Amino acid sequence: MAAMNSSTTSKAEGDISDSFASLSGKPAQPLPDRFRELKLRLVNGHEDAIIASWKRLLATLRKENELIAQAGPAIIPEVRFSHLHDDLRALKPEIKKRGVAVIRGVIPEDEARAYKFEIEEYARQNPHTRGFPPNQPQILELYWSPSQVRARSHPSLLQTQTALMTALWHVSDASVPISLHTPLCYADRLRIRQPGDAAFALGPHQDGGSVERWEEGGYGHGGVYDSVFAGDWEKGYDPFDAAPRVGAVTDLYGGLGACSMFRMFQGWLAMSTAAPGEGTLLANPLVKESAVYALLRPFFRARRGLEDVGGEMERYLEEGNWEFTGGEMMTSELQGAVPGCGQEFPPGLHPHLELDRTMVHVPEVRPGDYVVWHCDTIHAVDKKHSGTSDSSVLYIPVCPTTKASAEYVVRQRKAFVQGTPGPDFPGGEGESRHIGRATEEYVKKYCDPLGVQAMGLDKLATVAGDTPGGKAVVQQANAVLGF
Repeated sequence: MAAMNSSTTSKAEGDISDSFASLSGKPAQPLPDRFRELKLRLVNGHEDAIIASWKRLLATLRKENELIAQAGPAIIPEVRFSHLHDDLRALKPEIKKRGVAVIRGVIPEDEARAYKFEIEEYARQNPHTRGFPPNQPQILELYWSPSQVRARSHPSLLQTQTALMTALWHVSDASVPISLHTPLCYADRLRIRQPGDAAFALGPHQDGGSVERWEEGGYGHGGVYDSVFAGDWEKGYDPFDAAPRVGAVTDLYGGLGACSMFRMFQGWLAMSTAAPGEGTLLANPLVKESAVYALLRPFFRARRGLEDVGGEMERYLEEGNWEFTGGEMMTSELQGAVPGCGQEFPPGLHPHLELDRTMVHVPEVRPGDYVVWHCDTIHAVDKKHSGTSDSSVLYIPVCPTTKASAEYVVRQRKAFVQGTPGPDFPGGEGESRHIGRATEEYVKKYCDPLGVQAMGLDKLATVAGDTPGGKAVVQQANAVLGF
């Protein structure tokens, strides 16, 4: 999704906690009145359609939530890298419904496990490495270690990313400037979470902004959710149509860690084994309906609170207990949204999602497995790592080529050369003084040619089967990159 702020000015120093109000300790502040006016504009003229769509949504959630709660981790689709295209073809409907998948064996297990040992040595040699929490870091502010650079540019990973984009996403208008055949590199952090850790307890959230999901200059700039606000979420809204997302703006406030690049899937590559409860990922595997509920929730309120119905959750969630808050009843509230932070889902604010029983763990992973989730997916981290060994991953999202993303890669390339964090992330000196960090010479010597291209260090190749818009944007991206 297009970056709004193309400034090369680096952000303030910080860590991953600055991306989320719950981790940073920022007090909740009422949103200004302009958000009440925004909400009125969004629903103006389709109030009845939205009310009817809300009722249909609640009925769907009741049914689907029960299925998720009964299935648990088994509901997450699993794909074999050795049968990548066949499995994606067979599991396509289920992956698109769930919005999350595990791809087994993308990188050989020994190689993926070695990444972690190399990173630990890299951090040992550079004791000034920052992280969260500061006293016992679990999330390291590292972006340019040789292991991270090699993993992002691994031919098997790039093959997987391309397959995920082309098999699951589509472009409703072939002239839209986006290439699903040409992944770009987005340099993110890593996690080495130790047994017993309870500090990195990031609850249910969506990345990619928060209030931007409602704002006309945010996701509204591309019309991503227009059909949801018109009361037609079932047929009108397609989470896997890339066309409207090309123009969307996901970072209007320059948040520390707020992503300004279009990540079709967020993802991580496992460097260790991790089973449910062992410091791993949880996701709500109902990507479309959960996202729609988050968007519509600010327009409805309970007639009677949970206490008023004697604590009976079933009565509290009944359709008849919820009313539309149009006209004079409209407020500025966007539950869980804080400008400059990710969208969060604190207990009680989004009750019909029943997140206490619909946030399910991904199945056990081994080093080299790649876990991906749609950019709208609600996800979380185990509150406590209850395992006996570290839970370690490299964050590596799936990013198509767009002009705005190429512009980001130009700034990211400059940060790589300097050894500083990528433009989206907290600033400071980063790894500029780190011993042994990757250099351009290292990348060109040890990384796959397609990985060199994805980092913006060589000319992107045009793919014959791409759309007209895809071919055009690759040429445009090359001009932006200076090739």
